[in-house]
Amino acid sequence: MRSRRLLSCIVLLSLASAVIVARSEQPVQGPIDRLKAGNERFVRDPGAPLPITPEKRQAQLKGQSPFAIIASCSDSRVPTEVIFNVGLGDLFIIRTAGEVMDKAALASIEYGAEHLHSPLLVVMGHEACGAVKATLESKPGGPSMGPNLDALVAAIRPGFARMEVSADLEHLREAIFANVEQVINDIFSKSEIVKHLAGSGQLQVVGAFYELSTGRVRFSEPVAAPKTADAVHKAADPAYRAADPADHR
Repeated sequence: MRSRRLLSCIVLLSLASAVIVARSEQPVQGPIDRLKAGNERFVRDPGAPLPITPEKRQAQLKGQSPFAIIASCSDSRVPTEVIFNVGLGDLFIIRTAGEVMDKAALASIEYGAEHLHSPLLVVMGHEACGAVKATLESKPGGPSMGPNLDALVAAIRPGFARMEVSADLEHLREAIFANVEQVINDIFSKSEIVKHLAGSGQLQVVGAFYELSTGRVRFSEPVAAPKTADAVHKAADPAYRAADPADHR
C-alpha cells in the first residue's frame, strides 16, 4: 500500500514538473505580439474584462514600464486600452485629433521611448476618422474654421499627396492610410531622438489601422528610420501600404 502511494506521489510530482517546464518553454511574446493577442481577445469578445487587479493598481506607485507607445486619434470610439485588452501601466498613449503631432505630442513620444524605454511605437489611424474627413471636405483658401482647426487641417492635408487615387470622400480609407504615413514621417523628421532610437534598433515603429466595424487592428511591417532628410517623405510608404487590403495581422 505504501509503495503504491509513493508511486502515485512520484507520478503526480512528475506531471507537475512537466507542466512547469512546458510553461517555462513557451516563447515570450514581443510587444507587437502582445498587442495582436490583446486585440484578438477584444475582437472575439468585446466585453472581455481588462486584466486589472487591486494589486496591479497598487503597483503603479512604483513607476511605469509600458511595453508600447500608441499615438492614436482622440475619437471617443477608439479607446486604446480596451481595443488591445490591456491593463494599467501597459501602454503609453498619446491621443490627438488625426494623430497630428505638435511639440507636446512629440515630447511625450520621446519621453516614452528614451526615458521609459518602450521598445515599440504604433501610429494608429481608424475607420471613419472625422479629422481626415473634415480635411477632405475643406478647400484650400476656403473659409476659416478658426485658427486651431485650420492648423489641424494644414497638418493633415500634405499626406494626401501620397495617395494614388483622388483625395475625396469616396477614398476616405486611403486618405486615412496616407495620414498615418504622414504622421510617421513627421515624427521622424521632427524628432532626432525617435529617429536615432529607431535607426539603432532600440525602437520599432509601425503603422496601424483600427476598424470600428470589426474591432480589428491591422499592422504594417516595421518602418525603417530614414537615413537622410531626402528619404523622409517616402520612408513609410512601402511598409504601410502593404497592409492595406490584405488581412495582415
